[in-house]
Amino acid sequence: MIGESTTEISLLEQTRQMLCDCSDLTFQHLPLQQVDLVYFSYLVSSEALRNDILDPLNKPDVNMVSILCKSSFKQKLQASELVYGILNGCIAIFYNHRAYLYEAYAPESRTIQSSETESVINGPMDSFTESLSTNLSLIRRRIKDPALKALTFTIGSKTGTTLNLLYLEDLADSLHVQQLSEMIEKLNVPVIIETNILVQHLSPSKFSFAPQILTSVRPDHIINKLTSGKIVGLLDGSQVAFSTPTSFIEFFMSPDDYYQPWAVASAVRILRLIALFITLSFTAIYVSLVTYHYEMIPPSLLLNLMESRNRVPFSPLVEAIFMEMTIELLREAGARLPTKIGTTIGTVGGIVIGQAAVQAGVTSNILIISVAISAIASFAIPSYIMSASIRLMRFGIILLAGLLGNFGLVFGLGWLIVQLSSLHMFGLSYLAPLAPSQPSRWLDLVIRAPVHILTKINKSPPNKTDK
Repeated sequence: MIGESTTEISLLEQTRQMLCDCSDLTFQHLPLQQVDLVYFSYLVSSEALRNDILDPLNKPDVNMVSILCKSSFKQKLQASELVYGILNGCIAIFYNHRAYLYEAYAPESRTIQSSETESVINGPMDSFTESLSTNLSLIRRRIKDPALKALTFTIGSKTGTTLNLLYLEDLADSLHVQQLSEMIEKLNVPVIIETNILVQHLSPSKFSFAPQILTSVRPDHIINKLTSGKIVGLLDGSQVAFSTPTSFIEFFMSPDDYYQPWAVASAVRILRLIALFITLSFTAIYVSLVTYHYEMIPPSLLLNLMESRNRVPFSPLVEAIFMEMTIELLREAGARLPTKIGTTIGTVGGIVIGQAAVQAGVTSNILIISVAISAIASFAIPSYIMSASIRLMRFGIILLAGLLGNFGLVFGLGWLIVQLSSLHMFGLSYLAPLAPSQPSRWLDLVIRAPVHILTKINKSPPNKTDK
């Protein structure tokens, strides 16, 4: 009895010591049954605590053995196991020299709402939340197939964050699942609290400007990736899900494309690719032509251009960089301010600053038009991260165009294509199906073919390797 008492006291005291200085930790003693409870009140369900533990234990004729022998009460022999369980929303129960864990994890979480960052005109309006169980339910309620598998990982030595990898066993490449699992297990990072941080660790090229793993907060978008043979990751505490392997062209696809007639969706997708070229090169073309290649400008337009630039004291390169930075400042200010104020700043600020800059002779009105068109084109890209990356690349191409003219413009675009084509994930090209060319896959990437054709394509998913 003395040895057992020492073990009980040691186990309870070890738990207390490991969780010392935690003023938010609840220690509760039930004198009737000589039971001690240890838990975080805001991590556990108050209803489960009351109905399954407090009410039964406070009965005078309760049989403790019959209660604790239930499968929901798991006996633990190590204080470290008890502490880990308490931190993960379990209730630790100490009784008769033994310790048990009862799982009652039910933290407060917000309700399912519509997405503010990925809006669609048609289709479902729900989005993921920060609750992993809620996000899993949003996927499971849409895919009722036993082939949908889920692997669980714990990442972050300090945060202990739960990560679930989901994939359809009959569509996803098992080799890709194994490789991604090994990458996650090898992660030695103390803090992982957000999906966008995780994807930076998983991206094969850490210094690339372009995002290499697709992220989304829309369940329907993630469902589409799962049914295309992709692997999806859900991180507890993050609203964002990721999908891999990803190609460059996927960042220009929107869930809304599948809810519209195929001709409309195809035209919109092609328009987005045109917008990509415009936002990358439109301002750079202006700088190149005005600086080195006046002969390429039509005479009628050249006269207006010379009149517009007559009072501008800066070179076209300095003028363009200044206006592009101004646009980015307005964009950032509008994003950080409250919605109503941000909209006002973006609209009024752009008009006032642009008009004042032209009247003051700081810039030409044609450049204002060029920069505005480039900015509008960047808004057509559905992925915010890809849009931001392309805007960053645009500054480099403008600089090359200002220094080397058309040669610099072509060199910049060529270098960008080479860099993108050098990216690979699980041995798959980032520019697929454009390079290497797979024309059959263009029907669901470059354009959106009619649904009866897409059904045939999805029966033989890409990215499947020979086993």
